[in-house]
Amino acid sequence: VQLQASGGGLVQAGGSLRLSCASSGRDSSRLTMAWFRQAPGKEREFVAANRRSGDMIYYTDSVKGRFTFSRDNTKNTVFLQMNRLNPEDTAVYYCAADSGIILSALRQASSYDYWGQGTQVTVSS
Repeated sequence: VQLQASGGGLVQAGGSLRLSCASSGRDSSRLTMAWFRQAPGKEREFVAANRRSGDMIYYTDSVKGRFTFSRDNTKNTVFLQMNRLNPEDTAVYYCAADSGIILSALRQASSYDYWGQGTQVTVSS
């Protein structure tokens, strides 16, 4: 599985961005897909995940109500719509995938075998 993330950029606080992650090599609708982020000097942090199309979407508490995870199975692409961004959201955002992850391991970066290259999101105050 190859993942290609895009859509990052510089935005003012309160603004919005939409990240995309295009996958190839397998039908992504059957993959667990996730977004993580990593700020300078910090560990990689779980943002959102969905085990397969139609299942529940899980978010970290700090982004609930602001970020929305979605899939377009016709394009093998997942998205992260990010609204009301704040400077604490500044990080490199990574998409990740795996063929099967138990629910209890969904938020752990070590659970995922496939990673995109990351896209920088910078939110200015």
